[in-house]
Amino acid sequence: MFGLTEEQISSFGMTWGLAMMIGFMLFIIWDLAKKSNAGKFGAFVLFFVLAFGMLGFIAKSVIKWIMGI
Repeated sequence: MFGLTEEQISSFGMTWGLAMMIGFMLFIIWDLAKKSNAGKFGAFVLFFVLAFGMLGFIAKSVIKWIMGI
């Protein structure tokens, strides 16, 4: 498709597509904190707890990049 290999399409999807999904999930967390009147500490807890899985996925990608895997 468009002269791209399957590996290139997968790489594009995993970097840019997943980055957009993570950004959207962060927006959802922000909206949840705003609508629930969580305050600063409550918003921090929401972001810390709900975004912790995303942080792990990003850390895994960075570690793979540093190690050259």
